[in-house]
Amino acid sequence: MVSRLRQLRLDVGETIIYVSKQLKIDPNTLSRYELGKRQPDKEAWIKLANYYDVSLDYLMGRTDE
Repeated sequence: MVSRLRQLRLDVGETIIYVSKQLKIDPNTLSRYELGKRQPDKEAWIKLANYYDVSLDYLMGRTDE
């Protein structure tokens, strides 16, 4: 999860600050998600998957598609 979430953000060339504002998530919280220090709740998982246009399974590392 950590590397995928971070990699998705880097692939689109956005900062943690930018993404956190778009998703209305605290930047420190988003950073903790990327580092694996905190797990997103259900609502946050859905926001992240929708934002990056990927499946929850992909975001969570359950599939490579």
